[in-house]
Amino acid sequence: MIPELKISTHILKSIPLRRRVEYIAYVPAGIPANTPMNLLLLNDGQDAEGLKLEANLKELYTAERIDPLILIAIKCSDERMQEYGVAGRPDFQKRGSKADLYNDFIIKELLPELDRKFNLKYKAKVGFAGFSLGGLSAFDIAWRNPDRFDLIGAFSASFWWRTKALDDGYTPEDRIMHQVIRETAGKPELKVWLMTGTEDETEDRNHNYIIDSIDDTIDIIKELLEKGYTRPEEVFYYEMVGGRHEVPCWAIALPAFLCWAFPRTTVF
Repeated sequence: MIPELKISTHILKSIPLRRRVEYIAYVPAGIPANTPMNLLLLNDGQDAEGLKLEANLKELYTAERIDPLILIAIKCSDERMQEYGVAGRPDFQKRGSKADLYNDFIIKELLPELDRKFNLKYKAKVGFAGFSLGGLSAFDIAWRNPDRFDLIGAFSASFWWRTKALDDGYTPEDRIMHQVIRETAGKPELKVWLMTGTEDETEDRNHNYIIDSIDDTIDIIKELLEKGYTRPEEVFYYEMVGGRHEVPCWAIALPAFLCWAFPRTTVF
């Protein structure tokens, strides 16, 4: 059976963010009520059309490649550069100053709202994914809340996010998400999917002939391996040859992530 895909738009008034948050829900219909349902949150939901969310989901359901999941595409506000980032740790330009408030919105408001609205009594896996700065945000929130999330998807994530400017004594130790991973006690129970494109950018701050987005992502993997994660079982890396830092490339990569995160195991 191929589930029908129902798409609806919702608005949630957020207390910590002091704004109305709009999100798009992609819900498979006709699934037996007792079937455990997967949930995926996606940052930058305003790019839903460019990411081909509807077409990608329908194609994967038709090909019977993924289990049913509710996908929630959360639209950002005009304060994206403040709400996305690493909670409590703004970068050297004080961007990400509201990332802690966005974390509170996700954990204290959105997830409970989704449980009620979509009757998620029987949840399977819960993931959080995003692109560029939205990928950094998704990684940070899931990393801080492993009791609420099972997996992370970070596409061309802004792992360069740092406490010092390049001309102000910067060293690789100043990258914020890498610091957070190192400082975290223990090994959060999470699976991580990381993607970069070989043409994400042209910057090469350490002159090693590898662009910074790849270097920064590889170093995230190294930090995870130091924590005891294994590849490819717990950490998967996808490097798209010719991939650029743009929505059309992420749309192409998205099915690979969905098949990794929610592979078809259920007959429904």
